[in-house]
Amino acid sequence: MFGTSDRRAARARAQDGTVLAYQCEGTGRPLVLLAGQANNHHWWDGVRADFHPTHTTITVDYRGSGDSDKPDEHYSTRDFADDVIAVLDHLDISRADVYGTSMGGRVAQWLAIRHPDRVGRLVLGCTSPGGPKAVERDASARRELARADASAVRESLLSMMFNPEWLASNPGPHTVLGDSEMPGYARRRHLVASNEHNAWEALERIEAPTLVLHGDADRLTPCANVPLLESRIPNVRSQVFPGARHAYFQECRPEASTVVAEFLAD
Repeated sequence: MFGTSDRRAARARAQDGTVLAYQCEGTGRPLVLLAGQANNHHWWDGVRADFHPTHTTITVDYRGSGDSDKPDEHYSTRDFADDVIAVLDHLDISRADVYGTSMGGRVAQWLAIRHPDRVGRLVLGCTSPGGPKAVERDASARRELARADASAVRESLLSMMFNPEWLASNPGPHTVLGDSEMPGYARRRHLVASNEHNAWEALERIEAPTLVLHGDADRLTPCANVPLLESRIPNVRSQVFPGARHAYFQECRPEASTVVAEFLAD
């Protein structure tokens, strides 16, 4: 067994010396939870306890977010994956299950590709392979998120994350709308890292059994990316949640958490 029942926060150092904040909670096998773009570990607050009967959850504040250092330099999903390895090394964990959503799913792809011996089972949620083969959000969604009015952008993002019925009974606070304390340059660095991701050619090197999850009403990362990932990853299965948007893991809880828990237990 690994970990403690109470959440504890600590710090590791990346290879370049960047300080990386991470948080551990639960007991059992290690499960790395990777958040979306420009978010910190609070992305997982609504569901991480669902995995504690069998796993210790480990979240990482990406460089640029949360309590990690925020260097003003180029970021990439490969860099973020290497940072996760630095945290696992600091914890003396040789192998972990990995669950990444949105940009975290892109980071998780590189973890499994570049460090196959470190990843047990892999879950990719509401994500894409990146590059020219990926299906990007449509022009209307891009326009909504590019508006100058911050409150209007927040409302659009909230609508893209959750369907109205779910929001009506879950008024918040919502922890998946971005790290409000990130400096502007770090937000831009995260956006570039996510946009530049392209693992298409390398996905066939993933050795870990993989589960792909998505909501079929996702405007941020269209569900059409599911068959693309399935076509490239050798040992893969998928499940799509009808009517769910980008934050399917909250909208469809407990079904989504149960699906993940059962996959990790196989």
